Amino acid sequence: MDRRNFLRKIALTGAAITTIKEVEAMSLLSQSFETTKATAKYDLVAIMGGEPEEMFRKAIAEMGGMKTFISKGDKVCVKPNIGWDQPVEMAANTNPKLIAEIVKQCFDAGASEVTVFDHTCDDWRKSYSNSGIEEAAKKAGAKVVPAHQESYYKAVSLPKGKSLKNAKIHQAIVDSDKWINVPVLKNHGGAQLSISMKNYMGIVWDRGFFHANDLQQCIADVCTYEKRPVLNVVDAYRLMKTSGPRGKSLADVVLSKGLFMSQDIIAADTAAANFFNQAREMPLEKVSHIAKGQELGVGTMNLESLNIKRLRM
Repeated sequence: MDRRNFLRKIALTGAAITTIKEVEAMSLLSQSFETTKATAKYDLVAIMGGEPEEMFRKAIAEMGGMKTFISKGDKVCVKPNIGWDQPVEMAANTNPKLIAEIVKQCFDAGASEVTVFDHTCDDWRKSYSNSGIEEAAKKAGAKVVPAHQESYYKAVSLPKGKSLKNAKIHQAIVDSDKWINVPVLKNHGGAQLSISMKNYMGIVWDRGFFHANDLQQCIADVCTYEKRPVLNVVDAYRLMKTSGPRGKSLADVVLSKGLFMSQDIIAADTAAANFFNQAREMPLEKVSHIAKGQELGVGTMNLESLNIKRLRM
């Protein structure tokens, strides 16, 4: 197998790298993301090596531009991970530069309003402020709304769910015309990885039910909610490889400079999980909500069947 094919294989399959250091693994992986001449709309875009906002600009252009997904007059909800009272360097929350760029591009595409929120785990005021997301989103023109009271949520049915048959979803999602799911890629003690599917737990009121009734299945179940995100944008600029989901020290974090974008939430999380394996071994079977989501028809884990654009900045 030649070097290029080897690099492509580890990017797709998440084959463990055991003979090189983690940061070197990130560098190696990035080299497989080469510019191609294909012009078709892609199922998934994976980009490495730039700043968060730069990678988003390049990725969304490859997907056809933000106007492919957001129409004039749309009320848009952008859902980052803002769960923790941690600074951006800890990679516990989505990068604020990425959120600001997404908000800006929504308005440029004609959105009438953009709302940003998360049902936080730490105190919501501190999490919103210290993550840097509240300030960045507001400067870009978004409304940043709270999510700490049950009255902000609306009951919805999840008829395809196995363990979770109904849930209360934040009204910013329910009342939106479109929503964009923007998780950060990180380790999670219960779910093993927190990516796009796990980010749904920040749109529901009763997270306790998930933990008491098969967490992995409930994560898959909630992703059957009929209003799917028009885009899943995985922030892998900084990757928390251990001590997730909150993190304990900068030793938990790798500067990995990646971003994954897809309308298929299962494909996005599969690709991101494979990328995570370059920092720390995490077999996909342990992140079982991804396969459970595929079983429910939410998307596909078969990346080889998809039209994927790989880029390196």
